[in-house]
Amino acid sequence: MDIFEILKAILQGIVQGITEWLPISSTGHMILINQFIPMHESKEFFDLFKVLIQLGSILAVVVLYFHKLNPWGRGKTPIQKRDTWILWSKVLVASIPAAVIGLLFDDVIEGALSRAYVIAIMLILYGVLFLIVEGRHREPKIKKLGDVSYKTALLMGVFQMLALIPGTSRSGATIVGAIMIGCSRYVATEFSFFMAIPAMLGASGLKTVKYVASGDPLNAQQWVLLLVGTVVAFVVSLMVIRFLMNFIKKHNFKPFGYYRIALGALVLILFFTGLLPEVVAE
Repeated sequence: MDIFEILKAILQGIVQGITEWLPISSTGHMILINQFIPMHESKEFFDLFKVLIQLGSILAVVVLYFHKLNPWGRGKTPIQKRDTWILWSKVLVASIPAAVIGLLFDDVIEGALSRAYVIAIMLILYGVLFLIVEGRHREPKIKKLGDVSYKTALLMGVFQMLALIPGTSRSGATIVGAIMIGCSRYVATEFSFFMAIPAMLGASGLKTVKYVASGDPLNAQQWVLLLVGTVVAFVVSLMVIRFLMNFIKKHNFKPFGYYRIALGALVLILFFTGLLPEVVAE
């Protein structure tokens, strides 16, 4: 068992737990880390690894919001149980665009779009969008989770679909999109968390099927790396989700916009100086 590979899995789990929920692009960070501190495993395994450890992040959402997401929760009135089912139906509606496009164009996204300059452009573009959206000072029309309509959910799903382009950030795209169509920061962020559950489960399932179909079995070390990365992503996600929900009560998303622009500029610099290859892992 290689202790250094385990330390790298821990590092990747920390990055996943932080960047999955903050709107700063997990892809942009993970490609940089793997470029300079690579895991000495096959590309096929790393592609599987960085998707499957997202299950730890999903579990964090389920744990933190279990009562709100559980339609059979103790103490819930029939109306509250109905509202929970309605919430889930809206989340599923929001998941349709990304699910359809992801299934149809997964190979294209992994190949043609997994390029350093694409990631840099998307980092900068959505960073600028955050600054523009937060600079409008418009009063949100949707201030409660229950006020999210099916139309709003579907529109958020379209923005989530755009996040299939590497460097966009799933949470970043859905949050900025939700704010643009009238949601408060709190509602946009919370609903984005819930949208992540089917999105990540679907992506994990697709990657697992592809890996199994390749006929390359996991060895003992790879199982350990997956377990370590997932557990670390879960623990870190618990802390980051709590932090973000408290942060947006008093602050806006401008700091994340500036950070995205800076990271995008860094990726471009590394690319043009030859320190980052044109085609990168997703």
